[in-house]
Amino acid sequence: MGAFFAAAIGFPAIIFSAALVVVVLYWLLVALGAADAHGHAHLHAHVHSRAHVDGRWLGGVPVTIAFSLFVAVGWLISYCASVLLVPSGPVGVLVGVAVLIGTVYVSWQTTKLFVRPLHRLFPDERGPSRLDFVGLTCTIRTGRVDAGFGQAEVRAADGSAAVVQVRQPDGDSAAGALASGSTGLLYAYDETGEFFWVAPYDSALDPRTGPGTKG
Repeated sequence: MGAFFAAAIGFPAIIFSAALVVVVLYWLLVALGAADAHGHAHLHAHVHSRAHVDGRWLGGVPVTIAFSLFVAVGWLISYCASVLLVPSGPVGVLVGVAVLIGTVYVSWQTTKLFVRPLHRLFPDERGPSRLDFVGLTCTIRTGRVDAGFGQAEVRAADGSAAVVQVRQPDGDSAAGALASGSTGLLYAYDETGEFFWVAPYDSALDPRTGPGTKG
């Protein structure tokens, strides 16, 4: 066991040994339900953090799985090379560097071969987009909304909430002021400014909820 640990924490295997510890801890969290095996994160404080962090990497397989394979293969190669090829002393450092470079390359190529058959298990899915908020109503959370300032809270179809930046043209803001607590309609998204254009919402004009709606 002593020789095993000595090789595992020696250079260059220590690089992959450290990464392997992280990978094992991550999958333990997945098993306990504290993390998502697909590498998705659901945070609702901001529209950016609401977005799914979709980890598509090699061959369309989630990055968590691809990276885990890469680390596992790299650790096995680097460990065996450390035992069989890397001598002690200054020469061993030079050999270790060469082994590390070769291990990264071989592990990368091997991982690509492993993940290709797994692609069919992970069909492509379009992740949520900020454009999905267009057409939804929101609740204004700032004292005013104008062409340069404003925030609102919006709820997505899955029930998650996000605080987004909203703007209202100066001409429209004079005709229909939006204040804290009022309801607005997100009708367009400005990708350059990363904000939504909002207008006052009138439920009576909404065909889904207006007076003419039949139960």
